[in-house]
Amino acid sequence: MDVHTNIPLKNYLTMKLGGSARFMTTATTADELAEICRNARKQNLPFFILGGGSNVVARDEGYGGIVVRNRILGFEVVQDTAASVTIKVGAGENWDETVAKAVDMGLSGIEAMSAIPGTVGAAPVQNVGAYGQEIADTLVSLEAYDSLEDRFVTLENSDCGFAYRHSMFRGDQAGRYGILSVTLTLYKAAPTPPFYEAVQKYFDEHNITLYTPLAIREAVIAIRADKLPDPKLLPNTGSFFKNAIIEQWQLDDLKKTWPDIPSYDLGDKRAKVPTGWLIEKAGLKGQLLHGMRVHDKNALVLINESATSYADLAAARAEIIGKVRDMFRIQIEQEPLEI
Repeated sequence: MDVHTNIPLKNYLTMKLGGSARFMTTATTADELAEICRNARKQNLPFFILGGGSNVVARDEGYGGIVVRNRILGFEVVQDTAASVTIKVGAGENWDETVAKAVDMGLSGIEAMSAIPGTVGAAPVQNVGAYGQEIADTLVSLEAYDSLEDRFVTLENSDCGFAYRHSMFRGDQAGRYGILSVTLTLYKAAPTPPFYEAVQKYFDEHNITLYTPLAIREAVIAIRADKLPDPKLLPNTGSFFKNAIIEQWQLDDLKKTWPDIPSYDLGDKRAKVPTGWLIEKAGLKGQLLHGMRVHDKNALVLINESATSYADLAAARAEIIGKVRDMFRIQIEQEPLEI
């Protein structure tokens, strides 16, 4: 395998910012990925496994270790029953192409996550989700290289520490595992209502009453195309901020001032509040901050319009977080990983 030096990370990240990686290479097999990580540990060199670069931002100082581009491919059916099909997919496969294959097979479970950029292996890291589905709903297990114990392991769904846009892979075990493949169980039965509000609205507007995985995929692709900028045309990482999770008492208090604040009951006396709504109410939707444009159709998205450094992004982020905190007493959080 070839190892390259001093590689500009902005060429591999959809936000198009950041310094250089000291080293960069590509792994196409599990053994290659393990060898790279093993050698890095021996040299006390940090490593970062990169998928499509659509949910990662790089700091200006760059990355002093080795960035490993995961390109491990594969797609196979491992079990086919009367009600479901279980598939095993290589971590380097394109996520949306995988969704398309599943939909072509008539399978339901990931169709609402259509048009999300990135790779299959990145999906469990942040527990990717959209329009009422998330990867934790269908993931059975995943295969990974455990760099701490220098061995290949199989981790079950319950091992992964899944939560809203979170897993142990970006939490207390960040940097330990290199994901090699993901096994999902998808379903042959047609999806049934209730659907996510935006999807149902699309169905109603287009007089769609035959609910299939393809119908949902097409609806989601259309919705996303309308509200999310294409990172190939406008540099961005999709949703830059997570939706806010707050205590019920805090929501009750906010409703005294903001009776129209939208929220979703999560149980356990907690609620999710759309961060895009908070940013919009703070007067920032559509604003240009330090070269970063708050998207005028979806305030969760930051577009790199003229920023030239991570410092610009950090300044825009701090301004947005500060204004939301000052107005609502809610501390919003960044979604993309940083290297």
